[in-house]
Amino acid sequence: MKTNRLLLFILPLLSLTGCTDNCKETRTFRRYSPVSFTATQLRLGVQTEAPQPLVNPGKIYTKDQFLFINELKQGIHIIDNRNPSAPKPVAFIRIPGNGDIAIRNNILYADSYMDLIAFDISNPSSVQAINRVQDVFPNGSFEGGWWSYDAPNQMLYDQKVSYVTETVDTNCDEGVNPAGGWTGGIFSSAFFNSASSDNSGSSTTNGVAGSMARFALYDDYLYTVNQSAMQLFNIKNPAEPKVGNKIQMSWGIETIFPYKDKLFIGSQTGMHIYDNANPEKPVLLSVFQHARVCDPVVVHDNIAYVTLRSGNQCGGFTNQLDVVDITDLVNPRLLKSYPMRNPHGLGISYPNLFICEGAYGLKSFDIRDVMNVDRNLLQHIENLNAFDVIPLEKSLLLIGKDGFYQFDASNPRQLRQLSHIPVSRPTYY
Repeated sequence: MKTNRLLLFILPLLSLTGCTDNCKETRTFRRYSPVSFTATQLRLGVQTEAPQPLVNPGKIYTKDQFLFINELKQGIHIIDNRNPSAPKPVAFIRIPGNGDIAIRNNILYADSYMDLIAFDISNPSSVQAINRVQDVFPNGSFEGGWWSYDAPNQMLYDQKVSYVTETVDTNCDEGVNPAGGWTGGIFSSAFFNSASSDNSGSSTTNGVAGSMARFALYDDYLYTVNQSAMQLFNIKNPAEPKVGNKIQMSWGIETIFPYKDKLFIGSQTGMHIYDNANPEKPVLLSVFQHARVCDPVVVHDNIAYVTLRSGNQCGGFTNQLDVVDITDLVNPRLLKSYPMRNPHGLGISYPNLFICEGAYGLKSFDIRDVMNVDRNLLQHIENLNAFDVIPLEKSLLLIGKDGFYQFDASNPRQLRQLSHIPVSRPTYY
């Protein structure tokens, strides 16, 4: 009987120390494949087509109750939004290498890899390309893949991004990432479901962009930023943009936000503040530096709101909202930082601040007390993916990996969804 009891004790120990449990892990990662095009191929690819479904939406823009949604590297969806509860697709402008949009009056400006194109959108169902400024953008990035333009040989070299999912055997006790998200360049599918205004006093009308924009309008100029420079275009005659000054900047430039006669530039290492009193030649006033992360910025009065996020090409490990006092533009001062999960774009309709938390949804805050923003969370909508927002007078426009959302924002404590245009692709994309 004693021997039997001893065996009963030893056998479970042998089962624990003598084998290793195996687990199945599903991973989704980006794969980059080199592709090349001639300039002629790209320029002949611009045309207006019938409405297309959203597949991989990028940035959003709005003007005169119409929506303009970028389809990453493919073109622009035009949507009639006069009835916010039932937005109606109107047309799709096929534009190879498109990522950004700006509109003045009835002229839409869009990048097409190395070129800037001006379109007449007077008739949204029959958009016409009316002008092209060639060879002005030397390089760029989409989804972490880089492209560059060889002007002498009229060749563009890009990286095609595809998403690959694989299931592998792993040791259950190794490679555990309790927080989810990025691990060694691979991300789990659980993680990655994943305004411009003209203050010059003229009679021109501009559209409204989100915080992720690389295009901005002010006075007689269109400002565009790439990774290391700001390129200006004179649009005194909107239908005939002309190349203006080019201002070299530090590497890692991401976004541009015009506010009054200042330009606030978001970069991976800090917020750059430019005096735009002379719109032809913006002058750098200061740089508010932070850790290396992605960094869009919006401004209201003497306060700048900056979201910092880790992951993707941004690097770093910081996920937070920085509230910065810009009363003295030459010496911006951090007031307070608030932890976030993975903040992306943001927008202000004072006293409300809306922050996109990527796969973690959308948050709205009352920001009248900037030292206690975290205590004034009004609402957190978790069941959507949020990349960028445009707050309007009574509504909120939102774009994310799972499509376009529109909310009635008359009660910021209880946003009410009006409509949703879904994407037609796998949720891990």
